[in-house]
Amino acid sequence: MTATDRAIELARAAAAAAADKQATDIIAFDVSDQLAITDVFVLCSAANQPQMNAVKDAVEEKLLALGAKTLRREGEREARWILMDYGDVVVHIQHTEERAFYALERLWSDCPTVDLQLP
Repeated sequence: MTATDRAIELARAAAAAAADKQATDIIAFDVSDQLAITDVFVLCSAANQPQMNAVKDAVEEKLLALGAKTLRREGEREARWILMDYGDVVVHIQHTEERAFYALERLWSDCPTVDLQLP
């Protein structure tokens, strides 16, 4: 099983929105073979709380324009790790320190990456 075309479209849009706000280390994993609840994890880093909130707002705006609504959002108050669940796609916006500590790339390294088509 692989990620749906819709999930890949949303992942690419989320990644582009994050990149527009200078998020770093943007990567996506096709987790559809490992998880039944979602197809793609998008991971990105931000250096501080205002940037994390800007990335969150940009992703939400971009995906809403594509007809995707946030099903669940966590971590906004602390702004150290914001999780945005869109069903087929889950976006993780992590502060650079949390990103290094939790190392989600290592956890999901067995999963194929998604070509985000970023410049």
